[in-house]
Amino acid sequence: MPLNKLNKKQKPKIATNEASSFQFEAIGTSWQITIEQPIDTTVMGSLMERVQHRIDQFDRNYSRFRTDSLVTTMAHEAGSYHLPGDAEPLFDLYEQLYDVSDGLVTPLVGQLLADAGYDAEYSLQTKELHTVPEWFEVMDYTFPELRIKQPALLDVGAAGKGYLVDIIAELIEASGVHGFCINAGGDIRNHNVSSRLSRIGLEHPRTIEQVIGIADIPTGSICGSAGNRRTWNGFTHIMNPRTKQPPTNVLATWVSADTALVADGLATALFFVKASKLRERFTFAYAIIREDLSLEYSNDFPAQFFSEATKGDMNT
Repeated sequence: MPLNKLNKKQKPKIATNEASSFQFEAIGTSWQITIEQPIDTTVMGSLMERVQHRIDQFDRNYSRFRTDSLVTTMAHEAGSYHLPGDAEPLFDLYEQLYDVSDGLVTPLVGQLLADAGYDAEYSLQTKELHTVPEWFEVMDYTFPELRIKQPALLDVGAAGKGYLVDIIAELIEASGVHGFCINAGGDIRNHNVSSRLSRIGLEHPRTIEQVIGIADIPTGSICGSAGNRRTWNGFTHIMNPRTKQPPTNVLATWVSADTALVADGLATALFFVKASKLRERFTFAYAIIREDLSLEYSNDFPAQFFSEATKGDMNT
């Protein structure tokens, strides 16, 4: 999911019962952070402020929706850029996904999305769709340097939100909190939270009021991807850079992995690459709903599926 502007500063909704939680809107999605251990309200408020500051910092670097972001500067000016310190895991993963997908998972899809109408103004007005260039035509990457050979609009949304969840998880743990769960629009990172607080429904890709199963979130991450929540003029935010159209053979994917960065990136990659090929390089569990509502999932995917919601099961 592409990153967009951080919402204006808002007072979070803080709920205190068996666990403490706060909810807010940022990068175009709803966040909920649940903390299982006792925590003072003042400490909670201070932690929330640091969380929102870190999200804003990330957004200022990587959002293609902000006029003041590093990504927007790259879209206007070729040259050599010294990347932020947190960029290495993100760009390394994109380099791996680009290679394993034969270029179908690429950060260079940003201009295609903007041309299709998913632009900084959210115009949803489709313009001429330009060809997505190859990585080597535009970028030379050796961390911490990224040389942009020609101006290019990058989009790191396929893995960026998941990576931001990991960053926030590290920030929370460093503050002395050791039992928490972060849910950023369905990208989830669970850290030692009991099972009673870490079960989610897997949304049906054609009927959002229905779930196809229930997943238990292990210590680690689970992320999902589907085009049904963001559609316009026959497009979605998941685009094939060669056909310039959304993939049609897959409706939804979920991935469980140690980090939300990997889970988020692979959830997108499964629209373009067979799971067996990805599992040669990455350790993860997965589930896929295809166009005919058939279900494919790995035996280690931590979910129980409802057979009436799909066209049967296929374990791999």
